[in-house]
Amino acid sequence: MKQAVAMLRREYDGKPFTEENVHADPIQQFTEWFDVAVDKIHHDPNAMILATTSANGQPTTRTVLLKGFDENGFVFYTNYNSRKSKQISSNSNVSLTFYWPDLMRQIHIEGKAEKVSAEQSDRYFKTRPDSSKLSAWASDQSSPISSREELENRLKEMEEKFDKGEIPRPPHWGGFIVIPDQMEFWQGRLNRLHDRIRYKKVKEAWMIERLSP
Repeated sequence: MKQAVAMLRREYDGKPFTEENVHADPIQQFTEWFDVAVDKIHHDPNAMILATTSANGQPTTRTVLLKGFDENGFVFYTNYNSRKSKQISSNSNVSLTFYWPDLMRQIHIEGKAEKVSAEQSDRYFKTRPDSSKLSAWASDQSSPISSREELENRLKEMEEKFDKGEIPRPPHWGGFIVIPDQMEFWQGRLNRLHDRIRYKKVKEAWMIERLSP
């Protein structure tokens, strides 16, 4: 079985992705690729790997969901007491990676994360199902818990507490926006000669360059 792992491979035969056919703005390029992913990927096309670093330099990754983007950056929501949030507080440098194997495409984003406004977090929280709102209150994300039963009991407590009226956003829950300074678009190509186009922010302009695969 260990030897079989080394033999797992496939050929990538994606369409050419060249400097001549990229958008000058990486957000526009992201929008084009993301729209294709939403159309073609059946489950979680907005899933992205978020990498953060602890105060002592230990990197950590996890999957979060993109919940909005525009020319300012990429937004996700979480518990502000979670491990990821604490790491962002000590080091705002983060990265995001979208990987869509069916499309033979990957997007890697580097930048800084900062909290969105309370008003923006409130607006998004109101769109969530009540079950998700209650879970945000019940879960002390990233903290040890004695059992599944304890977690479910906390949820029942929240159901009783908020059994009437609107469920408010917890003060410890909200969004982050990742403001990019680099964005790399990877397109799988034949013979592992993949296309890699990187945008780098230089002052207020984006510089476009090709990277070796």
